[in-house]
Amino acid sequence: MKLIIFLEGTIIMQKSGFNCTRKEIVKQVIEKHASVYDFSSYIPIGDASIKLQNWRSEGIKIFYLTSRRKSFEIKQIRNVLSNHQFPKGKLLYRKEGDSYQDIIERIIPDILIEDDCESIGGTDLLIVTQLKPEVKRKIKSITVKEFGGIDHLPNKISLLMNYPK
Repeated sequence: MKLIIFLEGTIIMQKSGFNCTRKEIVKQVIEKHASVYDFSSYIPIGDASIKLQNWRSEGIKIFYLTSRRKSFEIKQIRNVLSNHQFPKGKLLYRKEGDSYQDIIERIIPDILIEDDCESIGGTDLLIVTQLKPEVKRKIKSITVKEFGGIDHLPNKISLLMNYPK
């Protein structure tokens, strides 16, 4: 099984969001707080790395999807994943001419987890809404609140495939 999980806003965030409410973190992004652009200092949202370690131990292949496009930013995000003990997985990013849709449609994961894009325009920007219908039918799509994390999701992949019930 394959999982693609979006990074920024879904499982990692700017360091200045630590101990802030979700609403305050969204506000930092909307107001373009400087820490939003300090990708090297990003931190996990809740216990995201532990949740992903649990899923990985069940054998799921993890693909991380970042919004970063510049090589030095991608390297910073890769370091964040490593420094915060996220399980090994391939880091995906948009190359020249790529859209998120292109990436998802190339891999066709069993599960796609992304946030609701509140700070950048809302659910109209969800990746899943842009997929071809024949691809969308093959994917279990889970949308979480931006900066709300994934701690509330089931620990077992089998339960995640049927989430929510």
